[in-house]
Amino acid sequence: MKNLPVRMARWSAAHPWRGIVGWFVFVVLCLGIGISVGTNAATTEDFRIGEAGRGEAIAAEGGLQQRPVEHVLITAKPGAGKLDIAAADSAAADVAARMAKLPEVLSVADPVRSAGNTAVRVTVTMKGPELEGKKHVDPLIAQTAAVQRANPGLRVEETGSPSISKGVEKLRGDDLSRTEMIALPVTLITLLLVFSSVAMALVPLLLALSSIAAAVGLSMVASHVFPDAGVGTNVILLIGLAVGVDYTLFYLKREREERARADGKLSPQAVVELAAATSGRAVVLSGLAVAVSSATLYLADDVIFSSIATGAIVVTLVAIVSSLTVLPAVLAKLGMRAERRAERRAVRGLAPKKQKAHRTGPGRLTAAVLRPVAKHPVATLTVTVVGLLALAAPVLGLKLTDMGRETHSRSIVAMQVYDRLNAAYPELKSMHQVVVRADADRSPEVTAALRELAADVKDDPRLSGTSRLTTSPDKRISMLQLQVPHYVSSDEAQSSLKDIRDKYVPETVGRVKGAKTAVTGDVARYTDYPTHQEQKLPLIIGALLLVTFVMTVWAFRSVVLGLVGIVLNLLSAAASLGILVMVFQHTWAEGLVDFTSTGSIGSRVPLFLFVILFGLSMDYQVFVISRIREAALRGVPTRKAVVEGIGSSAGVVTSAAAVMVTVFASFAALHLIEMKQIGFSLAVAVLLDAFVIRMLVLPSLMLLLGEANWWPSQGVRRARHSTEQASRPLESVS
Repeated sequence: MKNLPVRMARWSAAHPWRGIVGWFVFVVLCLGIGISVGTNAATTEDFRIGEAGRGEAIAAEGGLQQRPVEHVLITAKPGAGKLDIAAADSAAADVAARMAKLPEVLSVADPVRSAGNTAVRVTVTMKGPELEGKKHVDPLIAQTAAVQRANPGLRVEETGSPSISKGVEKLRGDDLSRTEMIALPVTLITLLLVFSSVAMALVPLLLALSSIAAAVGLSMVASHVFPDAGVGTNVILLIGLAVGVDYTLFYLKREREERARADGKLSPQAVVELAAATSGRAVVLSGLAVAVSSATLYLADDVIFSSIATGAIVVTLVAIVSSLTVLPAVLAKLGMRAERRAERRAVRGLAPKKQKAHRTGPGRLTAAVLRPVAKHPVATLTVTVVGLLALAAPVLGLKLTDMGRETHSRSIVAMQVYDRLNAAYPELKSMHQVVVRADADRSPEVTAALRELAADVKDDPRLSGTSRLTTSPDKRISMLQLQVPHYVSSDEAQSSLKDIRDKYVPETVGRVKGAKTAVTGDVARYTDYPTHQEQKLPLIIGALLLVTFVMTVWAFRSVVLGLVGIVLNLLSAAASLGILVMVFQHTWAEGLVDFTSTGSIGSRVPLFLFVILFGLSMDYQVFVISRIREAALRGVPTRKAVVEGIGSSAGVVTSAAAVMVTVFASFAALHLIEMKQIGFSLAVAVLLDAFVIRMLVLPSLMLLLGEANWWPSQGVRRARHSTEQASRPLESVS
């Protein structure tokens, strides 16, 4: 009763208004400070990965880096027949003149007719870094709309990286708003079913939302150390709602148990302290496990994963603080209010209000599940493990790719134009950029070698045959751009990149003495990112296993339980990933889950799934095993302690899982394929973890291990010995 969670709960319960007001002051301060310092957004340089990133860095040295580019496409109106080429040329000239006057525009290329004169294109290059284009594209879109109004007989429309990125950003915002509209009411309904009280149901939700608000502010501050890649807020919402409600739920359920056990003999403050002594410690351990697990994402050496890690860590730590400070204060206040109501009823001579009996044992369904598990642990363990391994089998066919631009939803208008642009100008689908850095006096030699390379690949059917050579003003950096009339994910684009890197570059510019070469561009970016993730995956999984083991051993002083935690988490994650592959790498579930299969899984998804699942599964593991260990420390035999601990914690674990699944499943409804895959996989993982791992595999395994569960700790053995010693005098008297 002297550990930190209890001391914090004791103070908050003794000074409830200070605790409540102090929390909301903390939230306001976090938001205020965050808004005042602003968000440090990741720059183009932060996203550079592998050889493609190295090539971009070399190109940037000479001012040859990629710029934000927009294309204005002029075609005939649907059903209008053949394009009036004269009218299209006139509209294109109008577009070019208007765009050239805009301060956001760096240059405007001459209009280009497509093969067969079915379209006319005007390419506009914007000022500033590539990532900044979406912030300044509105004036360009406005001018395109003006030309459309002036030419009602034509279809004048715009697409490009800036307008697509802007459309994706808007779609993500709309999706998240819709997600909140789904997740929040369903979470509230779940909590109402659990507590049968509006006040008690609102507490977890309000605390989770306030934790999210504080975390958003703190993440803005943290972004000045770990730049925000634009996903931080999404992660904070996703993780914050899940763990915030979970931690509060664990605490509330335990407080209710202690209050029922006290039967009015303890003050609300004392009941809160008792809950803090058990669930408070479990919340701290669980939260630290999520935070430390999330921190392993920094090992990915990737700004997106750094941003994810920062968001997850910040919101989890804030959720821990809220459960140890404001939650005890709120519970104490609600308890005191209930006491006052009881006193007023007594003064009026009314009978005490009948309290709903609080069930501490397993429910009927849980008891029905645990009965065969307790009788046949070997059979249960064998069947469930074989089943999970069968679900995990599709992982062997896992194909990771970067979800490129062509995978974005066609509900974005710019993506519809993107399809029409690529149909008319297939050479714009993707490109290779061969970048060379050499001393200025070798510029003629480099130029000759790049022209030789262009000549070598001119007749390659995988390329368009068009190329462009540029050199920096100081003659040190040169770049050859080769157009690829295939999407980055196609076999043609991929094989051409391999040949350019392995054959054409070494045979040409690779022979220039002292020259540094790199191949970048759309195809290289698409290829190098998944390769980078695959290389980092073993390191991060190894770190995760170590973290899981250390945290479990630290929590329960048991090496055996540490190993059990590793095995169970691997089983759960592998099975979830296997189901993800079954659903998203094939087409059979497209209508069911509302997506178009790319035949692959987003390269970020497995890492995100493993890290977040390992962290969140510690919530259930710590909570469940804590209950088992409590019983064992009271001298209850391990076999009985396992059944008792699983049974007493099943209700809260089921409720917590229902909340998490609701939150994650709502993300599966998003249009962005990678976010859909993440939401789906996490929802499946939580279902498996809560209902299969914790209800079947864990109790079976612990029943079979028996006393070995606690090795090498002597705490349980000493507790049992003390219980036996205390019972002997009674036996002799009888």
